[in-house]
Amino acid sequence: MQRRKFIQQGTLGVVAAMPMVQVMTDTMMKDIPYFTTGIKMGEISSNEAVVWARLTKAAVRVTDKKVLPKSMYLDDSNNEWHPLDYFSKKYKQDRPNRPAKSVMPEGKTVETLDGAVPGTKGEMRVLYRVKGDKKWVETSWLAVDDSTDYAGQFMLTTLTSNKEYEIKVEARNSAGGTNFIDGKFRTAPSKTETKKVKFMVTTCHEYSHQDDPAGGGFKIFKEMQALNPDFLVHTGDVLYHDHLSKNLSLARWNWQRMNSLTSAVAFYKNVPCYFMKDDHDTWMNDSYPASTNKFMGDFTFQQGVELFRQQVPSSDKPYRTFRWGKDVQIWMFDVREYRVPNELPDGPAKTIWGPEQMAWFKDTYAQSDATFKVLISPTPIIGPDRPQKKDNHSNSNYKFEGDAIRNLIAPDKNTFVVCGDRHWQYISKHAKTGTYEFACGPGSDEHAGGWKKEDVLPEHEYLNIIGGFLQVEVERKDDKVQIVFNHMSVDGKKLSEKRFEG
Repeated sequence: MQRRKFIQQGTLGVVAAMPMVQVMTDTMMKDIPYFTTGIKMGEISSNEAVVWARLTKAAVRVTDKKVLPKSMYLDDSNNEWHPLDYFSKKYKQDRPNRPAKSVMPEGKTVETLDGAVPGTKGEMRVLYRVKGDKKWVETSWLAVDDSTDYAGQFMLTTLTSNKEYEIKVEARNSAGGTNFIDGKFRTAPSKTETKKVKFMVTTCHEYSHQDDPAGGGFKIFKEMQALNPDFLVHTGDVLYHDHLSKNLSLARWNWQRMNSLTSAVAFYKNVPCYFMKDDHDTWMNDSYPASTNKFMGDFTFQQGVELFRQQVPSSDKPYRTFRWGKDVQIWMFDVREYRVPNELPDGPAKTIWGPEQMAWFKDTYAQSDATFKVLISPTPIIGPDRPQKKDNHSNSNYKFEGDAIRNLIAPDKNTFVVCGDRHWQYISKHAKTGTYEFACGPGSDEHAGGWKKEDVLPEHEYLNIIGGFLQVEVERKDDKVQIVFNHMSVDGKKLSEKRFEG
């Protein structure tokens, strides 16, 4: 799998041990880089991994809840600017194609906003080893600057399958001052290995709907980590740009405040994650490449695409597949970069995936001999969804391509769909094909909604208007293999269980 060009590749070699701790002078300590927005490991395979890190000026984020930008929109009827109230019922009415801008508090800059974590120039490298080994392997140094928001990525290669790795990301400034942060991850088993696999799926983390501010963000991070998953899949809407990201600087700040939540920092340094994007963490609601909307100010869709790739461990393509041993293969799809406008009539040319991604899926799916195949989509493929929605494969608006996907996977009863985007949890069984879909639900109860709990349709085997996450486990016992889908609450309590034998 090709990686993006901004990823540092290759290594300098093996060192016997970590460099000796040096005594740093005041000059060396000046402008020392920090890792306040944490590190992330992702794109894990049996022999590769990508490590993401970002260098910051300060050890802590800015904390001043009163200092936030104010979004304004222009009323065309009287040419007056009005504040955009994100928490009002009128917000969605104030979100059409009208000029918008962001007004900074007097005397403040983006770097002094609440949650800001300004970046800094410097160099970084990764040292890694199989847990228990004495020798570290080190990458070459990578310089970072404002062009990537001071973030960099490293592709680690020639790793050993099914091994726990320790890593240290080291930073240095021009004076020789150093700092580091450590982490860990486990590589995937090879396709011939049988091993228990456990992973989590989450979606829709709205910053203003945090449920554990005292604990540093969202409850689910601590609960998921306590369950010791092999990895997490984030299906998108990692954050929401719509309201405040009216230019690239503010969009970067939006990532800084989310990445620096202490519960997220603690989680991602210990659990690798595959990140997928959706509309809100790319640009705005229901967006696609041809989207134009004055509501987003100077921030563009293409800027949002590139910014997402800078802020998470990334591969060359946003769609990809990974094998986790003999029994599990996951596919992750992109539903924003390749879609055509929602307004076009449905038919063969109406697409969310695009021809390239569709051909890739057909090819890789046909080649797979995994016991269980799990398709993970930012948006529903099975549904049901609200009839007024028009942006995903379970809607009538994209029925032609949706039917093609559903009919392709229908013959294999060990193929399952997991989706994000919906702000409620469900298990559904497609009436025609019998394929199951599991919606993981949003990252907090505060963000749940969009469906009535009493509106249980024939497709539903489980329905809950609640936040939490999805846990998926695959294990062999007595020569029998099972996959188990568990919906979990934000407090880590099991809410539903669905088992299938391979």
